[in-house]
Amino acid sequence: MTNSAAITAYWDAAADTFDDEPDHGLTAEHTHTAWATRLTSWLPATPVSVLDVGCGTGSLSKLLAEAGHHVTGVDLAPKMIEQAQEKLRAAGLEGRFLVGDAANPPTGDERFDVLLSRHLVWTLPDPQAALREWTARLRPGGLLIMVEGRWREAGQSGVPYVAGAETLPWHGGITADDLTAAVRPLTADVRVEDLTDDPDLWGGPVTDERYALIART
Repeated sequence: MTNSAAITAYWDAAADTFDDEPDHGLTAEHTHTAWATRLTSWLPATPVSVLDVGCGTGSLSKLLAEAGHHVTGVDLAPKMIEQAQEKLRAAGLEGRFLVGDAANPPTGDERFDVLLSRHLVWTLPDPQAALREWTARLRPGGLLIMVEGRWREAGQSGVPYVAGAETLPWHGGITADDLTAAVRPLTADVRVEDLTDDPDLWGGPVTDERYALIART
């Protein structure tokens, strides 16, 4: 089993080069536009409150803030949070960022209109418990948006992932069918949008399973 100190150290070590990946930094215009377009299609047109769990360096949080939404980002790694804060500050955008466990966000009794998670559940010791926490953080009629897939694990910054990672329940990701089965009992409506065939999202073609799950509470 993994431990939080090791996980924090891993992602802190990855923070400085995390945005080198095209779908992390979103520095290419076509990749930035592709993600902005998807988020616009998933979220309400009017500004809403969004909880970005496992926000990393804040690239998606920045897109949300650019669209006028009120963003709270949570990540276990302080250096990731520092990068996210600086990214929005440099762009003249507002956002709140908290260091904490994305599976149990440190937001108290606050409720949100949207909860966004991208490429996170494979790292969680108890993803089923996280799903229950996340849906509980949403207002009635709120949206749970999860960008996930089933892929080969890739190391960050040449640092292997933490000891015991192979025992994580969803190590290597999770298929759309399996994630739908896990989310359906917690929500009123679930749909899946295939993302595999959109190379602009990933910086190039991919052959593994990529998708977005959008559920309403």
